Amino acid sequence: MVGYIDYLNLLPFYLYLQKSGIGFQFRKGVPSKINREFQKRKVDFAFISSIHSKNRRCGNIGIVARDEVLSVLLFEGEEKKDSASATSNRLAELLNLRGEVVIGDRALRLYFQKGGGIDLAKVWKERYRFPFVFARLCHHKYPRYIRKLEKGFSSRKISIPYYISKKVSAKIGISISEIDIYLRKISYQCDGWSRKGLNKFFYLDRFGYNPTSKFSNFKG
Repeated sequence: MVGYIDYLNLLPFYLYLQKSGIGFQFRKGVPSKINREFQKRKVDFAFISSIHSKNRRCGNIGIVARDEVLSVLLFEGEEKKDSASATSNRLAELLNLRGEVVIGDRALRLYFQKGGGIDLAKVWKERYRFPFVFARLCHHKYPRYIRKLEKGFSSRKISIPYYISKKVSAKIGISISEIDIYLRKISYQCDGWSRKGLNKFFYLDRFGYNPTSKFSNFKG
């Protein structure tokens, strides 16, 4: 069973998975639901929110923002968390930012149609220099298959067929060119520098943000 999160940034991976010819079943849900299903072992492998991926069996691909990400935004106003993503909510807290957290395709639509909002990945990069890892591919089973899958996916050019892009464009409410712009912001490689950023996030999550704390100077 594969956890399926119906967000644009994961579509290239699911398309690749379907082309692999392995007949996996999918369990669909927002990140928070898939996190719970994975913890209960109702899902064998899935992209798990970074905050829940610590001490899990995870590979070398994930959802990584090396600068701005466009799909994790904070808007001025009453503080309001997005129930779909614990990682994004915690990121806003650790950056000491208050407002409404909006993620995923809804955030993309707001960004391209209305503009505004604070890009949390960009603030993270400016403050700590590291990329931000929003999710990692984690698994309970099939480690050899996962490694093979990662290798194949990592070696291909990230793209979506035009006919699928048209459907996504109509569904989300952004243009095909905006889809391309967004996907170029996403990296799927959890390299050494990304892992330093992830470790930074884990430390801050554990000890909290405090500019005077020795942990605030953690270098990865």
